[in-house]
This record gives sequence, C-alpha cells and structure tokens, in this order.
Amino acid sequence: MSARPAQAKSVATSATKRDAEERRDEERTPLCFVADVDGSIRHFLSLVLHGSGIDTEEFADGATFRAALARRAPDLVFLNISLESTEAIECVVALGRHGYPGYVQLMSGRGSAVLEHVKSIGEQHRLKMLPVLKKPFETGTILKILQDLRLGHPPTAAGRVALDEALSNGWIEFWYQPKIDLRKKQLVGVEAFARARHPQDGILMPGAFLPGATEADLIALSELALAHTLKAALNFAKLGVNLRPAVNVPVNALIKIAVADIVQTYIPQFEKWPGLIIDVTEEQIVTDLALAAGLTKSLQHLDVKLAIDDFGRGYSSLVRLKELPFAELKLDRAFVTDCGTDKVNAPLCKTVIDLAHNFGSRAVAIGIEKASDALALVSMGCDYGQGFLLGQPMPEERFISLLRQRAASQGRQISATRAPDPRGAARQTA
Repeated sequence: MSARPAQAKSVATSATKRDAEERRDEERTPLCFVADVDGSIRHFLSLVLHGSGIDTEEFADGATFRAALARRAPDLVFLNISLESTEAIECVVALGRHGYPGYVQLMSGRGSAVLEHVKSIGEQHRLKMLPVLKKPFETGTILKILQDLRLGHPPTAAGRVALDEALSNGWIEFWYQPKIDLRKKQLVGVEAFARARHPQDGILMPGAFLPGATEADLIALSELALAHTLKAALNFAKLGVNLRPAVNVPVNALIKIAVADIVQTYIPQFEKWPGLIIDVTEEQIVTDLALAAGLTKSLQHLDVKLAIDDFGRGYSSLVRLKELPFAELKLDRAFVTDCGTDKVNAPLCKTVIDLAHNFGSRAVAIGIEKASDALALVSMGCDYGQGFLLGQPMPEERFISLLRQRAASQGRQISATRAPDPRGAARQTA
C-alpha cells in the first residue's frame, strides 16, 4: 500500500516535468536559417523575420550553414541556389542526413528547372520542401509563407477596445520600426507605434483603440509613448547603437504635455544623447506654422525636432514659403507607392523630395514595400525610408534581438577579414 502513493507522486512529477517541457517548446522563439551569398538578401529576410517574431542566423556560405546544423535545428530554412548549385545540393543533403524536421524554402534568380531539380533532391531525402521562390520577391510573399506555416506573431486581431480601458489595464505597448538611410543602407533611427495587447483578442492596431478617445486619454497615451520610447532608445544605446527615435503626438496633446521635463529626465542617462523627433500630421499643423515654429524654438536646446507626417497633400499651400520649422518631411505613402513604376507618382514624389530639400529638411519615404520603389527613391535623392521592405514594426525585445544579431554578424565579418571597423556597432547596416 505504501508504494502506491510514492508511485503516484513519481508519475505526477513526470507529468509535471513533461508539461513544463511542452510549455517551453511552445514558448520557444522560432528560428530560421538564412543562407545566401548576397548580404542584402540575408539582411532583408532577417528584418522581415525578426519583425514577425522569428530569430535568424545568417550564412554567407554552405560550409558554415552545414556546421550550424549540429548546434540546433531551425524551424525554417531559406536556402539560395546560386550559379553553382552544387553547394546548395550539399546543404540539402546535409539537412536530410541530420533528419531535419522543419521546412526548406529554396530561392534563386535562376531558371525554374534548376530550382525544381534541387527541390526533388530534398524530397528524395524526405525533407519538407516548400514551393520554390523566384527572386526578386516582396515582403508580402515572405509574410504569406510565415502565415501559412503558422510561424511568428499571430495576425493582428480585429477586435475593439476603449483607449481608457487599455491604458488603465496596462495593455498598451510600443513597437519600433527601423528608419534607414537609403543611400548608405544604414540604420539611423526608429519610429514608435502603439499597440494594445488584449488578453483575449491579442494584438490590436491603433484603429481598434484610438477612435472615440478623449483628449485626456490621448494626452496620457502621448506621455506614455514619450517615456517608453526614450527608455527603448536608452536600451538600444547600451548595445552601442545610438538611434534617434520618433514619436507621433497629436498637436492638441503636444501643446499640453511637459515634453521638456520628460526629455530632461532621460538625457543624463545617455552617454551620447541621440535627440528626438516628434511627428505631427500635416493637416493638424500646416494651418498654424507659427505654433510649429514656437514649439521648435522651445525644444531646440534639447535637440528635440518636429517632423511633418503624411506630407504632400497640402503641398500647394507651402510652395511659396521660404522656410519650414521641421527637421523631416515624411512623404505621404500615396506618393511612395509605385513611385518606381507609376508615371504619375514618380514626378510627384520627386517634386515633394525636392521641396523638402529646398526647406533644408530631410525627405523620409514611408510605406516602402517594393524594391523597385526603394531604388527609385534613392535615385530621386530621398534621404531616409521606412516600410515593410526595410523592416516592419516589432516589439522592443525583438528589435534588440535584431541589433544583437547585427552586432554578432559584424563581429564575424571583422574576424574573417581581420579589418576592424573603428566606428563600432553604431554603424549597423540595415
């Protein structure tokens, strides 16, 4: 009789351990291997994957890729087939030899026959081969693959919640999108975006909690955004990456918030203060440029500057001005979309970029989703860019994970070339 309770206890302990292991497996961050000789493709895929809540390891050659398989099996592999397909075949065979249980996504700019040949070899080794992916491809293509495989963040929810409820329950959090210097292909800043993490509905976009919000709630949200974004910038700086953050603040809230007091509490914590950008929408500020000038002057000593968001719709009312009190003019996405191919959008986009430069402001393109548009923007002289092509908004911990990966990747490259970059991690390539 005495053995049974002990046996039951043993079984219960085993069950508890098993449940804990299963929970750890469920909570484990997915991992993706990206193997491609083209560094820009590796970085692009890593940005998209990190933004979707997936860790990545990048490989420029097959040898390091195959060596990494002994350490950990990823959930997904992006494997490029270059002009010499032998190396890709060796990688596929190595995956089969390791009994790799995840998915393999082949990609190449070569003909379909070569892709199908390598795919068939993978199938012979009982690998889960996804339909082949021809280059070039867009961000949406990658997101669709992740959605089909149910990897990464679940899609944003369609529920609604009142902003005051979200604030009082602590559901509001801030995600960060990379801002890229388009010519240098370097990470130069981040923009904060509010999200609500509802306990039942999941992640909610601003459209689910901002409509109907009172002015008091918008002020509270703006103060929270400033504090969280400055904390995040401080955490990025501790990694050696000094990024100027941007926060969207309604003009009505901006004139009532003690911006200077909030900023001054954080400046001493930075070894090098990166400054701050406050985005205001064109429709809210263009009719009161005297207010914008006053705000700019009052915050100048703190290196806090204003930027016009969704710029371009009120273009005609600004053309005759000699100056604007804004550090950045962020082009309305209506001008950016298809600017590389649309004969109407292209000249409009170039005109708005030139106007920004005439005012001494930087031109920032938002909503970049196509490589053709990014290339066109560079040729037009656009300074910075944001969009899913360059990196989607992601939680702070995901952004930090991306920065650490970039630092590690840069370290590996330095070791390989034995030519250290004295400028350090602050010049991270996007």
